[in-house]
Amino acid sequence: MKTQKVTHQSSLPSNTRNKLVFRRTRKRFNPRIFFDRTIEITAIVSLLFTGFAGVGAMACWGMEIIETNADPNIIISGWEQQKNICLGAMLVSFSAFLGSSLVGASLSIQRDKF
Repeated sequence: MKTQKVTHQSSLPSNTRNKLVFRRTRKRFNPRIFFDRTIEITAIVSLLFTGFAGVGAMACWGMEIIETNADPNIIISGWEQQKNICLGAMLVSFSAFLGSSLVGASLSIQRDKF
């Protein structure tokens, strides 16, 4: 990352002005770092959401079994629908993880110029 040195002299008397020089570094916006961080955060969040959706699907599956054993006359339970929603969310978030990982890997390979 390139930084730019900026010097600023205050409006103090000339004998003090020579002794005081304020230096600040100013960071520039680097799109490569922004895209790398965005891809990394997307991969981590989608992988975490995949795990949570999987746990939710297993919980709904267990509740569906309990509900079916309690009343065998139930044809379609609400837990089955919730389980299917969790499984669908799990599938979407896992494919987002795979996609972001693939994009991140291809960008790093392109940068390294293999």
